[in-house]
This record gives sequence, C-alpha cells and structure tokens, in this order.
Amino acid sequence: MGPLVARFSRAGRRLRRADRAHPWVLDTSVVVLVVLLFCLPDLLHAYGGGDDGDGDGPHRFRLVFTQLPVAGMLAFQAGLVLPLLWRRRRPAVAFGAVAAVFVLQWSLGAALRADVALFIALYSLALHGRLRQLPWACAVMVGAMVLVAVRASAAVTIGDALFFLLSAATAALALGLVVRIRRAQLAGLRERAARLEVERDQRGRLAVAAERARVAREMHDIVGHNLAVIITLADAGAYATDVTPDRGREALHLIGDTGRQALGEIRRVLGVLREASEGPRNEPELSPQPGLTDLEALCEGVRSAGLEVVYRTVGDVDSLDSGVQLVIYRIVQEALTNALKHAGADTQVDLAIVMRETHLTITVQDTGPGGAGCRAGPANEEGHGLVGMRERAALYGGSLRAGPAGEGWTVEAVLDLTPQGGVQ
Repeated sequence: MGPLVARFSRAGRRLRRADRAHPWVLDTSVVVLVVLLFCLPDLLHAYGGGDDGDGDGPHRFRLVFTQLPVAGMLAFQAGLVLPLLWRRRRPAVAFGAVAAVFVLQWSLGAALRADVALFIALYSLALHGRLRQLPWACAVMVGAMVLVAVRASAAVTIGDALFFLLSAATAALALGLVVRIRRAQLAGLRERAARLEVERDQRGRLAVAAERARVAREMHDIVGHNLAVIITLADAGAYATDVTPDRGREALHLIGDTGRQALGEIRRVLGVLREASEGPRNEPELSPQPGLTDLEALCEGVRSAGLEVVYRTVGDVDSLDSGVQLVIYRIVQEALTNALKHAGADTQVDLAIVMRETHLTITVQDTGPGGAGCRAGPANEEGHGLVGMRERAALYGGSLRAGPAGEGWTVEAVLDLTPQGGVQ
C-alpha cells in the first residue's frame, strides 16, 4: 500500500501543478465529460425517435414530461453545461445561470440528463465560493427541487421525489464543504510547517550569533588581559635589563609563563568549536572554566606586572555556582586589565567581592589617573571591555557602573542572585 499511496500522492501533486499552470484544461474536461455522459444520450435518443416498447418502464416515465425538439434540447443543454466553465472562477454566477436555465426548463415540463449540472454547480459553489452565498443558493436549490417534485408527481409521489432530490443536493453541498475544509486544513498545515521552518532557521542563526559573541567575549578577556600583562612586563624588563639584569630575566620568565597561560586558554576556547566528527584523537584537552579560586592567581599575575592588589571577600562566595563565578572572574579580569593599561605601575588596586543575601557586589578601585579622557575611547563610545562587562552582569539581572571616583577609577558591578534573575 505504501508505494501505491506514494504514486497517487505524486500524481496528485503533478495534477495540481498542471492545473495551476493551465486552469482552463480541467474546467473544459469537466464540461466535455458532462456532455459525453449526460447530453449525448438525450441527443441520440431524440435522433433515434424514442422507445417503442410496451408502455412500461422508462418509456411510460418519459411520457409524463414534454418532449423538446432537438434545437430546444441543444439550447437547454448549452445553458446548463457551458456555465460550468466558470464554476471555479465565478461559482456564484455559474450556479445562478445554471439554476435559471434549470427552472425555465422544468417550468416547461422538460427533463434532461444534463440537469446534473445544477448539482455540480452547487458543489463548486460550496468549494470555491463565499460561504455567505450558500444560504441563498440552498434556498434556490430547494425551490428548484420542489418544482421538479411537483412536475414528476404523476410518476412518483412528491415525498419520494423530494427525498431523493434533496438527498442528492445535500450530498453535493456536503462534499463541497468537506473538500473545502480539508484543503483549508492542509493549507494551514503547510503554512505552519513553513513558519516552523523559518523559526528554526532564525533560532539557528540566533544561536550561531550568540555563540560567536560568547567566543569573541572570551577571546577578548583572555587575549586582552594577558597581552596587557605581557606588554607591561616587557616594558619593565627592557628598563631593568641595563640596571638590574636579574629583574630583567625575571620579567622574561613571567612573560613566558603568561604567554603559555594565554595560549592554553585560547586553545581551550577554540577547542570547543571543533567538529565532533574529528574523532576522539583530536578532541581538545579541556579544563574547567575559571572561578573564584583562580582570582588569587590572577591577582598575583597583575602584581608581578607592577600593580599592588588588595583582594578581600565578604560572605559565603565559595557557595556560588560555576556560572556566577565565571562572570565574577571575567569582570574582575577586565577591570584589572584596564587598571594595568591605564593606571600604570605603582598603582594600588582594591578588589572587593561582597555577598549580601540575594545580591553580590564587585568593586575594583584603583588610585591611578581618574579622568574620563584617560580611560575612555572615542567620544560617546565604550570600549569592548566595558560592553563585555555590562553584558556579563546583565546575564544575572545586574548592572555595571564605571567611572572616576576620587583620585582613581572605580568599576562596580551588582549581580542579582535570585533564581528568577539567574541563568537557568
């Protein structure tokens, strides 16, 4: 059954495409089919001279109705069938034209097999027309069926005739409505599938953009901080080489250690971007994301570059989850990097992490130059470091403030640690 259904489905799709390309072909085919099945037998009977039977059966039934001449029969058949060419484009007009010819024909007492066109027109109106047109169409249909039943009352009872005729009309109307509803459902499903596909693509693009922003933020934090330390150590080492060679060699060793640390972190960040298809042999050696336990090592590296860092915590900060600890580490790292770049050596930095109930405050205050022109980039613009710190604070419903305070510069970030404010 599966291959057969698939073939029918493909054939149906091809027919629908052909119908959209050449809509007149199907309408003309329907008219030709009605002519061959319902009009031609009446014409052949008219030319053949009728039935010379014994008075029983169909011959006696035909005697009840008016026998039309061939020209009149052709005129009525054309009036009944030709409007079907517009049954899909103008279904109400086609139904009205067929109904008018049908009522005129039966007013004369004539019966034609082509009367089936009225049921086809009703079906087409239910399928393609406006729903508000159906009530008057049903009223016209009932009136026409009553006229037929009255005219045929000499052969069958009015009740039997009405039952048969109204059943046929109801079947045509119901079939048109069922097909209409089914097509609307399929169209809705196709529209929903297309909308879901677009939403899936948009989610994919947003995920890619978010991942790129995350990697760019991590790379900026890693490279910016370590390069600032390396540059400061290189400048200090170059100055100390002529005065105290031992301090110069120590600076070179620190530069090497800092460079290796930066290289390891860069490999860790870039390693997660590798394709899983590369296999386990090429998988990077991953290490945990930095947290509060790494802050002391971070401060020690900054101290080796010439800053005096005083680090203190208040509250049970060790109980924070890894996501919050990573945000704290990156904000502190960026703030110390800015102090190292702009405040210069022999600057004291006070680093405080204070946790009170559902809020955590990170304060980094240095004693270097505090003028806005010393720390800011171009007018009305923030550097990538400040933007990155604001984004990280926003992840936990927090805020960040950076600016001159007294003789130095202060960076203060406030994080909201309530469950609804955090990253779930």
